[in-house]
Amino acid sequence: MAQTDTVTRILNTAEVLFAERGFAETSLRNITSKAKVNLAAVNYHFGSKKALIQAVFARYLDPFTERFHTALDDLEAHYGDRPIPLEVLLESMARTVLEVPAERNSLRVFIRLLGLAYTQAQGHLRRYIQQHYGSVFMRFSELVRRATPELPDAERFWRLHFMLGTVIFTLSGLDALRDIAEKDYGEQVTVRDLIHRLRPVVVAGMNAPLPEAAGASSR
Repeated sequence: MAQTDTVTRILNTAEVLFAERGFAETSLRNITSKAKVNLAAVNYHFGSKKALIQAVFARYLDPFTERFHTALDDLEAHYGDRPIPLEVLLESMARTVLEVPAERNSLRVFIRLLGLAYTQAQGHLRRYIQQHYGSVFMRFSELVRRATPELPDAERFWRLHFMLGTVIFTLSGLDALRDIAEKDYGEQVTVRDLIHRLRPVVVAGMNAPLPEAAGASSR
């Protein structure tokens, strides 16, 4: 088996198992058994489980970051000095998220991996993502700040995380939601349909009036 085939097989297997079971619950032996490679191959190509986890994320986040920077470049060129509307920023991010997994595994795998990075205790992964991909997320956060100047920084932080949590939870349960929509309501829902429905909810949450305590503390 060629080296590139071995690496691809390991990565394909690892990302699915990590998404299904979690990082801690998936051992290298689980991966090598399903990928039909030996442990020495994983150690040779990646060196450690941590490095393998990082390589799995890189396959999604490298193209995502490149595409999202390009999308934000186009938006900034179009709007100039004007703030980019929040709904336009969210639509651009959603479109980029949808484009990348089409080149690899399903959107569900990608979103579940993001959810795991968000919730599981993997300090090395947070540091890795911040170091290699933090620039695009900081850029997006700054554009959101310009689009929501009335929000105190702390309130914006929380709302951004609520927004991400909503998106991750919804998209990671995509298959179940589709089944429920078809069985109970006779609707066949595409991913883009779901994003179209999710966007106004998220935008409304970001633009909701400040809680009284937060409003009082900001004065």
